Amino acid sequence: MQATHHTFTLGDLSPARRLGLATWVTLLCLLAWDLSGLDMGIMQMLADSSGFKLRDNWWLETILHTRAKQLAALIYLGLVVTVWWPPKVLRQLSHWQRLETVVGITLSLLIISTLKSFSLTSCPWDLKVFGGHATRVSHWFFSTADGGSGHCFPGGHVSSALAFLALALPWLASDSAAQRQTGLRILLIVLGAGLLLGLTQTLRGAHFPSHTLWTGFICWCVVLANHFLWGWLAHRRPSTPL
Repeated sequence: MQATHHTFTLGDLSPARRLGLATWVTLLCLLAWDLSGLDMGIMQMLADSSGFKLRDNWWLETILHTRAKQLAALIYLGLVVTVWWPPKVLRQLSHWQRLETVVGITLSLLIISTLKSFSLTSCPWDLKVFGGHATRVSHWFFSTADGGSGHCFPGGHVSSALAFLALALPWLASDSAAQRQTGLRILLIVLGAGLLLGLTQTLRGAHFPSHTLWTGFICWCVVLANHFLWGWLAHRRPSTPL
């Protein structure tokens, strides 16, 4: 009798294990980016000792910074409302899952804001090489001041998009292939928005590319922990639907 051989694929992993694997791979890529030194190289392509020419660009500052932040706030408030009055597409998620999403977004925003408030890392436009007063210090040297204004790591503006990674998780962790496809589409939209807002701040000189990347990773870890916590609570609560 001929033995059959099964080739292992990512599809053999449970949704939870796939999410965990994606997290570890992303972490390794981010560490490699930090070690590469590409941050400063990219910023030096965008500015010189006179500063960043696009810092006050109307499209970047008014539309993709101020207006984008306002739009994100409106979407957040809309999602709060959908916890109790969901549109058709969100009825595929339970009340519990919709509440999980809003809590995950809120926690991400709060944690990013808190980390920024303690950060001694200054923005690129504060560095001496770009006409400022600060000296370049790695954002991982938490207790080392660089001579600038600080409070620039992680990225607050980009978190207004990347916090919405919480919206993708209930779909991505579903046993339904159709729902996972929906989750993947949401994930790509959120990542695309985050990339756009991160690029906006990099072009203006407000953040290194790594600030955007690490902000996304922090948001992802927060919403992932939130997702597993809510899953654990869901198994402990009474089965009566909310």
